[in-house]
Formats: sequence, structure tokens, C-alpha cells
Amino acid sequence: MSDPIRIQFVCLGNICRSPLAKAVFRDKATQAGLAEHFEISSSGTGSWHVGDTADDRMRRTAQRNDLSLEEHRASQFEAEDLERFDHIFVMDKSNLNDVLHLDEDDQYGGKVRLFREFDPEPDDYQVPDPYQGGRKGFERVYEIVERTADMLLHRLADEYDLIDVEDEQEGAEEQEHGH
Repeated sequence: MSDPIRIQFVCLGNICRSPLAKAVFRDKATQAGLAEHFEISSSGTGSWHVGDTADDRMRRTAQRNDLSLEEHRASQFEAEDLERFDHIFVMDKSNLNDVLHLDEDDQYGGKVRLFREFDPEPDDYQVPDPYQGGRKGFERVYEIVERTADMLLHRLADEYDLIDVEDEQEGAEEQEHGH
């Protein structure tokens, strides 16, 4: 197999949105049989949570959706990540500005995109930070990440000419029905 496609999800503290995006995307890639094609990571633009576990409320939200964030430890996005990763998906415009600010020679901007550019219901193209809110905010973030990660996986599978998830499913259904 060729080198994996390196993806980094980025939010502010790396304890809520980006760890969830990493877990959801990894789960979808695994279910589609494409996990080996990806190296998936997450980080935050701020340093104050480095080494911390994911926020308890986000861990519970993930758990209610059969995902685990228990292994996650927060890390900070660094300028070297711009070169290391093929795609950097940021959760909001502030994260976008912070990441692009580290690109001193303006050579990696094409790799950095708002995650919700792939959301079929993009609203303002930002994943709201649930940190200051209650359970509803965390559930809303999960819903956004769930549908956006789905579309992102399809887009990347198409862009990199990976096994077409839909064709594979249709083929299995046809075999099942004897067509």
C-alpha cells in the first residue's frame, strides 16, 4: 500500500470537537473498510489542555454513540504539522486563522479547510464550541460531525480513488439478492 493519507482535525483546546471528529471519521473509515488508507490525528491551536483527556461531557456524548475518546490526550498544533499532513480540517474560522498564521511562507494554505465545507447543512461553516454549554450543545456537535465526516470520507475516497463505498455496498446487495 502507498503512504497513508494524513489527516489532522483541529479545534481550540483539542478536548471537544477535534477528538470527536477524529473518532467519528476513524469509525466511518473502519466501517467502510478504508481505515488502512488513513493516518488520523487531532490537535488544538491552544496549549492549555496539552496532555489532558477529552472533556468529560464529550466523552459521554461519544460513548452514547458507541465511540470511545478514552485514549485521547490533547496536543497542540505546530507549524511542522502544515508540512506533515495532507489535509487539515479546522472546526471554526478562529482555528483557521490560527493555523494559517503559522504558515509563514504561505505554502500550505491549500491543505487547510473548514471541516464544515463538507457538511450538507453547513450553516455558517463553523462547528460551534460546546465547552461553555450543556448536553444539548455536545449533542449538536456530534450530529454536525457525524454527517460532515460521512461526506468527507466519501469525498476523500473519491479524490484518492479508493474503493467506492457505495459501489461496494450495492455489489453486496446484488449478490445477496442473486442479481
